[in-house]
This record gives sequence, structure tokens and C-alpha cells, in this order.
Amino acid sequence: MSADTTTRAGSPPPRDSAGRHPAGHGHGGDGHGDGHLKAGLKNRHLSMIAIGGVIGAGLFVGSGAGIAATGPGILLSYALAGVLVVLVMRMLGEMAAADPQSGSFSAYADRALGRWAGFSIGWLYWFFWVVVLAVEATAGAKILNGWMPGVPQWAFALIVMAVLTATNLGSVASYGEFEFWFAGIKVVAIAAFLVVATLAVFGLLPGTHAVGTTNLTGHGGFLPHGVGAVFTGMLTVVFAFMGSEIVTLAAGESEDPEKAVSKATNSVIWRIGIFYLGSILLVVTLLPWDSAAVKGSPYVAVLEHVGIPGAGRVMDVIVLTAVLSCLNSGMYTASRMAFSLGQRGDAPRAFATVTRRGVPRVAILSSVVFGFVAVFFNYTSPDTVFSFLLNSSGAVALFVWLVICFSQLRMRRIIEREMPERLTVRMWLYPYLTWAAIGMIGFVMAYMFTDADGRKQMYLSLVAAAIVLVASAVVGRRRRAAAEAPAS
Repeated sequence: MSADTTTRAGSPPPRDSAGRHPAGHGHGGDGHGDGHLKAGLKNRHLSMIAIGGVIGAGLFVGSGAGIAATGPGILLSYALAGVLVVLVMRMLGEMAAADPQSGSFSAYADRALGRWAGFSIGWLYWFFWVVVLAVEATAGAKILNGWMPGVPQWAFALIVMAVLTATNLGSVASYGEFEFWFAGIKVVAIAAFLVVATLAVFGLLPGTHAVGTTNLTGHGGFLPHGVGAVFTGMLTVVFAFMGSEIVTLAAGESEDPEKAVSKATNSVIWRIGIFYLGSILLVVTLLPWDSAAVKGSPYVAVLEHVGIPGAGRVMDVIVLTAVLSCLNSGMYTASRMAFSLGQRGDAPRAFATVTRRGVPRVAILSSVVFGFVAVFFNYTSPDTVFSFLLNSSGAVALFVWLVICFSQLRMRRIIEREMPERLTVRMWLYPYLTWAAIGMIGFVMAYMFTDADGRKQMYLSLVAAAIVLVASAVVGRRRRAAAEAPAS
């Protein structure tokens, strides 16, 4: 058998008696180019992918902008966004545990809402992550260039992209191993921060004293800019949680996807509660929200405040790790979505091919090429082409979550009818909390129109969505014409 082969791409892959798409399940197993992904991720890989998925560079650096704009009330912004993510992940976990798919929510939308929905949200999600590749490659290059200014920034971006591309092309186990250590470093870093900052809050470190609630209620109060600022803060916070869903895509390449999804879904509450709410609470408790230091990197500001030497350099290392982790996962996620689209006939047939090691090489390289192009535009046209790419992918997270909600409403009935024994993870208070989540997402999308930056992102994201919907209609028409041709 040749190294690469494709599955049938003219129509959705056939489902087995349990209602699953065998080719997308990730258990092709032998990895000999049989059109299946290889189950090469171990439980420890999945655990760290789940934990690390919610700890991005945005937490360490970008949170400062949210604190400056909202004040201590940013905690409410994180709490509201966190509740929304927990609900969406529970819905996704219900579907993924019952029917693990390499395309995750795109595959579920395909079945529950129609081919147009799976096509559209799959391509929008792929677009989001290939733009992220450019953003993170540039961010990593800036840090490395600061350490070694003699090497051009673009060269570092090229090196970082090339190394992680090679990692993903090796095997899914290579991706899992790199992500295990990247995520491990992030977890250790945030855990150490939580310990040090907690000791400082209670005055248990040398040179510190118990701060009480002075910084939470002083400097204009808990909500210095009013309640509306909480929702404005949500606009910056909500996108920081994008990545929580990666574990449901990766689960399809693990030995026990149902167990992995259940574990990740159940742990998302404490992950968000500790890593985000816990650390941000410590920041705004220790430092005045309106201090200049917080606007930069709040975590560096806290470490310098308590007298940790070399805090800036330490944080640079942690942020670089977070950037590399995001790049690594971005390549993986984009390629698996492209692979799933190829399997369902919604992308070029070559995307659904795999190597003898069970790696979707064409899907990976195609995603990386677009990422390289975006990096190029980031250096040559940052205020025009790249700005359009960045803003037009800005609201994709909300589109994805909305589709997950509507898919779950219908998939629950399908699962109960066709494979009730696989309903091992259940959405709480179905369908009421599902509709509540839809309402929350709709509110955030509407509120984006009241914010200058949010309005621009929403308009351009809607343009991108319209383009993909038109493409879906064209592909669907051609597919129907091809199906009718032999009969005529």
C-alpha cells in the first residue's frame, strides 16, 4: 500500500452501527496510510493539553489591558466568560464523549445542522488558527530578538515555525510530547505565582505586609468605570479562553477518547477558577489597578513588587513557552480540522491523506503555508492585509461556541435515539442551560457593536463568515450536480 491514501471525499464518511464516522474516529491504529489518524496520544498528553489549553500568553501579558480598562471588576468579566466556557465545554464534552471525531464540533454541526454548518464553521476555525500561527510566531520572534538582537526578527519567526512544523510532521506523539512539556512549564509557573502571591497577600514574605482589600475597594472602588466596563472587559477576556476545545479534537487520537473527554470536561471548572480567577484576584489585590506597572505585564509587576529578582526575564521565558505551546497546538488543531474537512468532501481530497505514521502531512503543510504567508504580511503590511486577517478572525470564537450550542440541542436527541448507552457526559439542565448559553453569546456579540475595536472585528468577521457561507453553497451545488450526473 502506498504511503498516502484518501478516504471517500464525495460525501460524508459512512457511519458504523453506533453512529460514528470510523475514518474520523482516530483509531485507524496501524498508521499505515489507511486514511486513519493514529491513536498516539497518551493520557498524560491529553491531561496536559487540557490544562495547558487555557493558559496562553494572553493571561500573562494581555490581562493588563483588561485590568486597566475595567478595574478590579475585571474579576466579574473573567467569571462571566468562564461560566460561558464551562457551559460550552460541557456541551462539547457530551457530543465528543459519545462520538469522538477529529473534526469535533465541525463534524457534529455537519450531522446536526447540515453540511453547510460543518463546512462553514470548520473553515472559519481553520482560518482562526492559521492567523494565530502568524501572531504567535511574531510574538516569539520578538522575545528571541530581544535576547539576541544580532539575528533578524523574521529569521526567528522562520526558525520557530520550521521547528514546530517538523515536530508535527513527525507523529502525533511528537506533538503530544512537546505540548506535555510546554504545558508543564506553564502550569508550574502559574502555580509558583499563585503560591508566592498568596504569601505576599497575607504578608508572609520578607518585606511584605498583609494588604487586605485596600486595592480592591480603593482607587475609585471595585467598579471604577461602572457596570458597563464589566461587559467591555468580557470582550478582551472571552477570546483568551479559545483553545479549551482543543482537547476534544486531540481525544480522537488517544487510546481512550471517551475517558479523556470526560476528564477534561469535568476539570475545566477548576482550571479556569484557579488559573484565571485565582491569579487575577491576587494581582488586583496586591497592586492598584490603575498603576502603570499593571498596564504592562501584571504578573511581572507582582513579582517585582514582592522582590523576586530577574522577574522580567523569568516572565519572558514563561511567555515564550506559552507562545511556543500555542504555535504547536495551532498547527495541530488547524491540520486536524483540515483533515476532517477533507474526509467529508469539504476540502481538497489530499487533506484527508495520512502518512505511514498516521500523520495528515498535506493538511499540516497547507496550514503552515498559510501561516507563513500571514507572517510575511505581518512584516510587510501590518496595518492593511494583516490587520484585515486579524480582525476578520476576531469573532470566530463566538461563532464556534454558538454553533456548538445549536449542534448540541439536536445531537442530544440523535444520541438518545441511536446510541443512548454512549451518553456518558450530560449537559446540565438540558435544554435550559444550552439556551442560556446561546443568550449569553448573543449578548456578547451584540455588545461588541458598542465598542470601536469590537465593532470592527465583528463586521470583518461577519464578512469572513459570509464568504465561507457562499463557498459552502457553491461546493454544495457542485456536489449535487456531480451526484446527479451519472443518472442523467
